[in-house]
Amino acid sequence: MPSAAASHLADPVTRHMRADFARLALDQTVGEAITAARALPPEGRIIYFYVLDAAGRLAGVVPTRRLLLSPDATPIRDVMVTRVVTIPAAATVLDTCEFFLLHKLLAFPVVDDERRMLGIVDVDLYTEELADVDRREDLDDLFQLIGVHFEDSHARSPVAAFKSRFPWLLANIAGGIMAAFLSGLFQAELEKAVALALFVPVVLALAESVAIQSVSIALQRLHGRPPSLGGILRAVRHESLTGMLLGAASAATVALVALAWLGQRAVAAALLGGITGGVVCAAAIGVAMPNLLRLFAREPQVAAGPVALAATDMVTLVIYFSLARQLLG
Repeated sequence: MPSAAASHLADPVTRHMRADFARLALDQTVGEAITAARALPPEGRIIYFYVLDAAGRLAGVVPTRRLLLSPDATPIRDVMVTRVVTIPAAATVLDTCEFFLLHKLLAFPVVDDERRMLGIVDVDLYTEELADVDRREDLDDLFQLIGVHFEDSHARSPVAAFKSRFPWLLANIAGGIMAAFLSGLFQAELEKAVALALFVPVVLALAESVAIQSVSIALQRLHGRPPSLGGILRAVRHESLTGMLLGAASAATVALVALAWLGQRAVAAALLGGITGGVVCAAAIGVAMPNLLRLFAREPQVAAGPVALAATDMVTLVIYFSLARQLLG
């Protein structure tokens, strides 16, 4: 049965936001904004000033220091920060605590789907969660979101740390064993061109690097936004195109080096296709894995990385050696 603290973390953030915040108009000057703020000050403390357009949509944020030190005649739009980290209205308290962990800001605006500002949540919400009666359980939930168990980070002995962390290494071990097995299936190609084996580390390293990048991007985009199948497909398509550009550029570099070094066109061609194909698949796997885990109500932060890497290794080797078989056969 979930504790009261855990249930509280599942609350919508809109239940805990403050609707009374320091707001400015987009068409004001600094002097006009300060005068208006003095005439109608918000009840709560002021951390940031939020700039809204005529429709109530968030246009930017002005740090208090910047507002006070700017000349009175300066337009607000010239001193505001337009790239604002916002919390969607659909987010939970747990999602919001993750924002405080990752971005280290003192407050966040809460906006609806049309970017209309509904209110703010400040760091008090986060500190209240840490001071809850069930603090240890809450911290475990929070640290899960960044891939670290609270108990693990304070393990009492090396044996305890081993027991908690080794299972995740099993995914990497399984991936490595499968990679070795796949290499054995293509032993004939390796015997024909030993140079293929020389480039296996760089082929896998490039694919794994892109997979981890894509996993990180997907986890960032999941904040407070439950995935949909259509959204996953769009993300996979976008990341695959990015992977194609990254893969083609990396593959061309490695293939040219191999051609200049060994003079074997078949090996260079296998590298060109293998790296490009592997990186494209790695990007798709990396962005899809966290989304699919979250879609099926599984926690993606801890499991996504090892699973994505193991899958990337196997797919990349199959592409690389299959191309080599065609080119050398």
